[in-house]
Amino acid sequence: MMGENFWFFGMHAFWWSFWLVVVVAIIYLLLSAGQRRERGESAREVLDRRYAAGEISTQEYEERKEKLTDA
Repeated sequence: MMGENFWFFGMHAFWWSFWLVVVVAIIYLLLSAGQRRERGESAREVLDRRYAAGEISTQEYEERKEKLTDA
């Protein structure tokens, strides 16, 4: 008899824990996505980051930087 009650409450606790983790994960993802959107990078910051990472050449960096200052 004791084993049956333990199994029931053990599974019950498992499912409550499972759904609690799911809800916390969803809340975390929603909040972190909101913070990323709020931060936002300016066009110049994106350009500087891409140049620093080596994604664009010096010539391309200078041309794009000039276009940004003209706008």
